[in-house]
Amino acid sequence: MKLPRTTTTTGELFWGYFFVTIGSVSFFGFVFAIIASTLFPLSQNPLNQGLKNDRYYYCFLVPLTIPVITVAVYFHWLSMKLFKHA
Repeated sequence: MKLPRTTTTTGELFWGYFFVTIGSVSFFGFVFAIIASTLFPLSQNPLNQGLKNDRYYYCFLVPLTIPVITVAVYFHWLSMKLFKHA
């Protein structure tokens, strides 16, 4: 049994590249804010000072990651069930 050949439209390619680009920019921006900003010297920017002097981020990171992962796993399971029985 052969699967039908699918074609990708220009709009689908645009939105695909758009979401990948936004996700990549967000990821690298947050990595910079969390890791790289602590390596730079103090600046006059209050946002950079707040990120550099933050002591509670890592204390809350792991405990808050557990419920987020639990919800993500549940939604993944739910979407697979809906897809399987649709």
